[in-house]
Amino acid sequence: MPDTQVPDRVKIEAEEAMRRKRVRGLVGLLKSPYLDDRWKAAEKLGVIGDGSAVPALIEALSDPFVEVSWIAAKSLGEIGDGRAFEPLIQALRSPEKWLRIGAAIGLGRLGDRRAVPALIEALKDEKALVRKHAAWALGVLGDPSAAEPLRALVNDPDRRVREEVLLALKKLSPPGEGNSP
Repeated sequence: MPDTQVPDRVKIEAEEAMRRKRVRGLVGLLKSPYLDDRWKAAEKLGVIGDGSAVPALIEALSDPFVEVSWIAAKSLGEIGDGRAFEPLIQALRSPEKWLRIGAAIGLGRLGDRRAVPALIEALKDEKALVRKHAAWALGVLGDPSAAEPLRALVNDPDRRVREEVLLALKKLSPPGEGNSP
């Protein structure tokens, strides 16, 4: 009796071809005239995590609608490709608050400690949510050089910033040392 099961290798190749096709379709949607298509595509590309989407997501950082650009920034961090580092650093300096927030999240997810100086600078942002997410990213990156700038924010006027700063400081403290400001 012949074996009618499809070999695992064939299944894997078919799944990979479908994934590549899906990524190409989502990359195409980043150019859609419809805002919902663009931000949803940017979000899904981050979930899929395919590096072939990085150039299109970098381009999406310049989308005229922040609903797209800030999600593109987060998705670039999720993918974790080093090509996103400089564009995310530039996005962290954007005049648009939500893009700065997305860039801070993206840089934290990217995991490149070269972002620490820019994130420390973002701790001085006038917008509390930017400071909060910069503190989060610094905690994720775990660079001890961020401890003093973070300690400077333990009395920030915004409760969300203070809470995130304390969490970040806890991550930077060696086990058993606590996080005393």
